Amino acid sequence: MNRRDAFGVIGAMGCGLGAGAARADDRGHGNPTDNKLLAPVGNHHLHFCGIHVAKKNPKIQIITQHYCGMRGEPGSEMHQCLLYDSVGKGAKLLGVEYIISNELFQKLPEEEKKYWHVHTYEVLSGGLIAPSMTPKDEMDFMKGLLTTWGKTWHTWPDPTTPVPMGEPMLMWSLTGDGQDDPKVIAARDKEFGVSTADIRKKRIEAIGYEVPAVPQPKSMDVIGRQWTASGDDKPTPTKK
Repeated sequence: MNRRDAFGVIGAMGCGLGAGAARADDRGHGNPTDNKLLAPVGNHHLHFCGIHVAKKNPKIQIITQHYCGMRGEPGSEMHQCLLYDSVGKGAKLLGVEYIISNELFQKLPEEEKKYWHVHTYEVLSGGLIAPSMTPKDEMDFMKGLLTTWGKTWHTWPDPTTPVPMGEPMLMWSLTGDGQDDPKVIAARDKEFGVSTADIRKKRIEAIGYEVPAVPQPKSMDVIGRQWTASGDDKPTPTKK
């Protein structure tokens, strides 16, 4: 699947959804001009949930709700996401994430690449879920997301504080078995009524690759790898 096909799949997940309600006046009537004013956030229909890890300290793991939209026309190579700590009305805005294709990532300057994390393990291990989608749509979406890269900053580093405190925190992803906090995974599974273990089994079978085995970065300057700790960074096909 090439980069435009992959992002076309991701973008298609948001098609056909409403652009959100415009603000009502004091008589309960919507203001038609608000539709234009809401354009920057009006396409953030795509929801999925993942576990973000602080690059500087992988023990910091946060369940994060992503609300994403394409920047530009369908098939664009970038998605922009607003990140929240829950799906509730009073959710805290944790930060932002930008998602690009692998082809676009490979063209970035080496100094820039250290800010971007992979999604390969998250997809194949079941760490990423899209609970509002049908099983088929979720699988198609995950296949499109598989080799993309994300650049994520949490401007609310500790969601337990009443207001955002401290410097923005660069977030990373889980990249291999044994890195996740079982309590965090269990809490996420309970909230959405899913089983990460079952999702993992189905994803591996459908996508045809074994889960990656990449260690967490030992410094902030480490550039991520998608599949392996060293050598050719290529996937391992599942045994038939």
